[in-house]
Amino acid sequence: MHWPLTLYYDGACPLCAREIAVLRRRCSVERLVLVDISLADFDPQQAATPPLAALQARLHARDAAGHWYIGLQATAASWQAAGLRRSAWLLQRRWLQPVLQPLYAAFCRLRPHLGRLPHPQGASRCTEETCTTQSSDHAKTPTRAVHKDHFVQ
Repeated sequence: MHWPLTLYYDGACPLCAREIAVLRRRCSVERLVLVDISLADFDPQQAATPPLAALQARLHARDAAGHWYIGLQATAASWQAAGLRRSAWLLQRRWLQPVLQPLYAAFCRLRPHLGRLPHPQGASRCTEETCTTQSSDHAKTPTRAVHKDHFVQ
């Protein structure tokens, strides 16, 4: 894998936002660039990514060499970038795939309904099709508005 890894995530999803907060604390921008697809100014065409619906359906990541990681592969790659090697290694075990893949598929189906859960950045982060982000406590990582489903650092 070639660093940095760019991870396209849904910042409107409360569980996703919590995981991103962990990754952000553990990783530098030299290894992991976080892109929130939920912000109003995110443009998949400009970012040269798959369509927004595909990005919303499953987690996507792209390394510096242009290789795409999707679903559990994207999770494992982002965990590896953050130094969570053992956890990433487990996600990549073939013998666990028959268990992990259906669980990930179920999470993907349920994820759009998780918006009712409390969001780490405040309960009213998103309303209808508009999202806002509050200033990050990580000064090195600017926050900006993007289309509902991703955040760019």
